[in-house]
Amino acid sequence: MDTARLPEHVAIIMDGNGRWAKQRGLQRSAGHKAGANTAHDIVTEARSVGIRYLTLYTFSKENWARPQEEIGFLFDLLGDYLTKNTPSLLEQSIRLNILGDIEELPFGARQIVKRTCQKTRDCRAMVLNLALNYSGREEILHATRSMMAAGIPASKVTESSFKDHLYTAGQPDPDLIIRTSGELRLSNYLLFQSAYSELYFTDILWPDFSPEHFHRALEDFARRSRRFGTTGEGEPST
Repeated sequence: MDTARLPEHVAIIMDGNGRWAKQRGLQRSAGHKAGANTAHDIVTEARSVGIRYLTLYTFSKENWARPQEEIGFLFDLLGDYLTKNTPSLLEQSIRLNILGDIEELPFGARQIVKRTCQKTRDCRAMVLNLALNYSGREEILHATRSMMAAGIPASKVTESSFKDHLYTAGQPDPDLIIRTSGELRLSNYLLFQSAYSELYFTDILWPDFSPEHFHRALEDFARRSRRFGTTGEGEPST
């Protein structure tokens, strides 16, 4: 693949863990474990091919409505994943960053997340964003409140200044958003940042999403023409 055609920022909605488990007559927890293994493989592959920013939709604010047993398992799994993989993140120079309000997370998971972010803060090869306790609409409200609290007058509110108050401040918007499992929606994910993102949907359930499938998405992106409202020849499109 022509590296010049690679997206700088890829965001993924990792969907289908529960259905994957159900198809195999397994508990949902088995699907989440398999999904965590897939996440590890895709993070490694993204770093290998040269993706600079990778964002994974890990836990949404809406996910709190799930059974408490499942929520507890998910955060235990997150803590185990980060504890186990922090050496790998350091070796690959991957910095962990969180999008969302982690103060509402269980204490143990919250401490592990903060510790991993601290340990990897100087890594420079790739940024791994985990959208945790995340809501796209809430992020927009959070940025608005932040600007108001800072006393920024309406005349100074621009697209650029607003971006500085988002969780993704200092990062480029996602060039490509991938969603697995056949669902065709964004589900309250990176709503402001996705204005010009290319969307890629696949029927593959997340635990079955392999590095080969990831490459297919990247190759599909590379074939697209991104005009950002122009004809691609310097003239506005009509």
